[in-house]
Amino acid sequence: MRKVISAVLAALVVGGCTVQTTDPDGEARSPVHIQVSRPPADDKPGTGDDPAPARTGASIPAPAPAPTRPPKSTPVPAPAPKKAAPAPPAPVLWSRGDSGRDVRELQARLHQVAWLFDGPTGSYDDLTESAVKGFQGKRGLPRTGKTDTVTWQRLLRMTREPGQWELYLMGGQPAAYPDPRCLRGRVLCISKTSRTLRWMIDGRTVSTMSVRFGSQYTPTREGVFSVYWKSRHHVSTLYDSPMPYAMFFSGGQAVHFSADFAARGYGGASHGCVNVRDETAIAAIFAEVSTGDKVVIYW
Repeated sequence: MRKVISAVLAALVVGGCTVQTTDPDGEARSPVHIQVSRPPADDKPGTGDDPAPARTGASIPAPAPAPTRPPKSTPVPAPAPKKAAPAPPAPVLWSRGDSGRDVRELQARLHQVAWLFDGPTGSYDDLTESAVKGFQGKRGLPRTGKTDTVTWQRLLRMTREPGQWELYLMGGQPAAYPDPRCLRGRVLCISKTSRTLRWMIDGRTVSTMSVRFGSQYTPTREGVFSVYWKSRHHVSTLYDSPMPYAMFFSGGQAVHFSADFAARGYGGASHGCVNVRDETAIAAIFAEVSTGDKVVIYW
């Protein structure tokens, strides 16, 4: 056998790449084929005709499935925040045209914080409305000029309780009940308690006005007097100050108009006289009062 194989290989070398053989009858034969035997069908690890890899004694793990991504979800926009309903306007306590003691307190407190310089008058006028607007605007409140509960509470926190003569700084206070000595005859009935003057005839009050008295160093005298002299355009020789419509009742003390009282109210005092701030009212009394009429000054 070895000799045959050697002869075949020698023929291949001599004849080139192809070896031609003939059958016994002279027909050409195909080249030499080397058959490689296959393993029995039972040894195939798979099924069908496809070959499978040889077994090594351990099973080959199946490849892990590729991870799958969750489907992308479209982001849901967050709901828009609900707008809060606008707060209802604060209730209005006082506005232009109102009057009374409460309006006086409002004006007095506005005077304390330097938003109102005239009054208090007790009447909610254009000056009061302008002062309220200024106060509101300074504190970031709606500039309505009306005093609502929010404006009032803010003002209360910034001020103190006004005293009697802050409420009636420029007069307008109610008059005290007349002294019994004022109930007969023609009398200038003057109360130091209420700081008012009543012009009375036989117990009837003809007119009433606010008055101011002297300071503790120059007090106005008290008691019963009478008018002994009238001087329409009087000027004080002692203080060199005008005393129009002067009606003298005790020494140099007189009832007369005072421009300082009209301008400053109870922020000042007289030198002992009884000051009147209402020029129209004192002019009318000056025309009616006669020399000898009674003057009563009391607490």
